[in-house]
Amino acid sequence: MSSRRTSPLAPCLIACLIASSLLAPVAAPAQAPPDPAVLLAGQREAMDRLAFLDGVWRGSAWALSPKGDKHEMTQTERVGTFLGGTVRVIEGRGYDADGTLVFNALGVVSFDERAGEFSMRSYAQGHTGDFVLTPMEHGFTWEIPAGPMTMRYTANVANGTWHEYGERVLPGQDPVRFFEMTLIRVGDTDWPEAGAIGPK
Repeated sequence: MSSRRTSPLAPCLIACLIASSLLAPVAAPAQAPPDPAVLLAGQREAMDRLAFLDGVWRGSAWALSPKGDKHEMTQTERVGTFLGGTVRVIEGRGYDADGTLVFNALGVVSFDERAGEFSMRSYAQGHTGDFVLTPMEHGFTWEIPAGPMTMRYTANVANGTWHEYGERVLPGQDPVRFFEMTLIRVGDTDWPEAGAIGPK
């Protein structure tokens, strides 16, 4: 009668498998994605810091050309919220004395809760970019890096007046102002929320 031979390594392998199964980490449950309602509420609350911009604005502005020529224009801005108040949209238009549109720009301001900062997606004169926007108590600042130079915009908004200027800043030199506007708030607007297409 033949007997079944067992490898002397078998008990060791079995013991090792049991031990490894006991020591194996328990699989962590999948992390749930952030609650959209919470994210939207946080973005909406952050956007409220810029509510003083909402409305329709008109006034005077000037800008220096690359050659240094000063060009004066009538400047308008319209500002409103979109996506339930979680982003703010800004459109600027500049007009010559004869009413010709000579400048048109669009900015979309949003808030990133994880980074804890505002950013503006800018579209102007064929250029696009994403820039940090910093709210202040009565205005905001934003900057465009351009090599060693920075183009810095500073806006002060209070008592129905929006005053903003742009400066070219180089290390070790005084800032050079190349743009300035002073606008008066002339009314409310339901742009861009108005005109949404409904289900019927």
